[in-house]
Amino acid sequence: MSTDTVVRARIDSETKAKATEALDAMGLSVSDAIRLLMLRIAEEKRLPFTVQVPSATTAKAMEELESGKGKRFDDAETLFKDLNI
Repeated sequence: MSTDTVVRARIDSETKAKATEALDAMGLSVSDAIRLLMLRIAEEKRLPFTVQVPSATTAKAMEELESGKGKRFDDAETLFKDLNI
């Protein structure tokens, strides 16, 4: 099968750099990874991972974090104290 089509995707440069580094460590290029993903989708007629819609609670938490209302902790111990764990 010849590779005669180009697929383009837009992604932020930080994510691309991190992914490229991880893929390099695996001996793969970004093109290899995209090709493997597309092959799996074509073969299995599904994504090779689960995509889920966040629950109402998770969606609310995500919105709070995005608006800057989330809590931040310096270490796990402080987080656990806040959670009463």
